[in-house]
Amino acid sequence: MAKQLNDRTTIDLFAEEKRPGRPKTNPLSREAQLKINKRNQLKRDRESGLKRVELKLHEEFVSLLDEQAKAEAMSRAAYIEKLLRLAAHK
Repeated sequence: MAKQLNDRTTIDLFAEEKRPGRPKTNPLSREAQLKINKRNQLKRDRESGLKRVELKLHEEFVSLLDEQAKAEAMSRAAYIEKLLRLAAHK
């Protein structure tokens, strides 16, 4: 019987394997956990009306955005959204 990474019923078959390091608190691999967490985050974003937008900017422009966002105690995304709202109302 092959072990499935995200199969929670066969974990007890491999309980005897000793591994060094911190004990696992989740039966899934880190990669599987990240995949599930990302899917859940995207679902939460969709449900709250958020849409993902990606763009490429020069480093100095990103640094400038980060500085201005930090000065206003905002995240970069929130600051960009604020700038877009201001531009849309002109």
